[in-house]
Amino acid sequence: MNLKLLASNLSKVYMQNPKVEAVLLGGSVSRSWNDEYSDIELFIFWKEGPTDVDRNFPINSVNGKIIDFHPYEEEEWSETYVTDGVKLEISNFLTSTIQNIINDVILGFDTDLDKQCLISTVYDGIPLYGEEILSNLKKKVEVYPKDLSVAMINDNIYLGNRWNNREALLKREDWLMLYKVIVSVQTNLMGILFGLNRIYVHHPAFKWQKHSLEAMIIAPNDAFNRFKSILLTHPKESVSELEEIIQEVYELIKTEYPSLDLSAVIEKSLSLRPKNN
Repeated sequence: MNLKLLASNLSKVYMQNPKVEAVLLGGSVSRSWNDEYSDIELFIFWKEGPTDVDRNFPINSVNGKIIDFHPYEEEEWSETYVTDGVKLEISNFLTSTIQNIINDVILGFDTDLDKQCLISTVYDGIPLYGEEILSNLKKKVEVYPKDLSVAMINDNIYLGNRWNNREALLKREDWLMLYKVIVSVQTNLMGILFGLNRIYVHHPAFKWQKHSLEAMIIAPNDAFNRFKSILLTHPKESVSELEEIIQEVYELIKTEYPSLDLSAVIEKSLSLRPKNN
């Protein structure tokens, strides 16, 4: 099924409501990353808050089956439904809320990933309605601020005390805790790499990692395959590979931002929990 065409057709239903100012196609479909498991993510921008009647009208118009229908929370109204065998995830925002979030990230260098995901959607999303409004929003996010890049690095540079326990966890075969540490460190590295490459994070859990890493100019060699191997090979090899990648990422930071002092961070990342004699 052509998901972009279906999204375009659905947008026409939302356009019938005079409160709707714009409809934006987001998610994997907007980036042409979609596969057989993908759903359609539509972002509806409203001039005033939608009522339950407003939100239900499009669903009923396409004979949709509701999966979730959430009340207003964290500045969003959201619902999920299925039509024509395709799942729709709808995110409703006041246009003014999107403008405020853009200011938080672009002017205030806020690294909150949920906010950044919305910025990424504005940046990559496909306008289906309200092109003038969406064009103005896109102009505001077209340049990724250097200060946001530095903030992303600083927010993710510290890998946590548990990373220093990696040798002990290996020796004890504490696999559950070790893998939790490995995933945490890899998550931090992804945050750093998004910042280094000045790419807005498009998912708070770094979904579509393969596409993301392969699109990055500033990254360790063969980054995706190495990140993948860390989660698939023997833990001892995984830790060794991760140690190498960490140091490579630090070198990339020093090249891009030579004024950043990483000496204490590097020393901390190399240290290990002391053994009892």
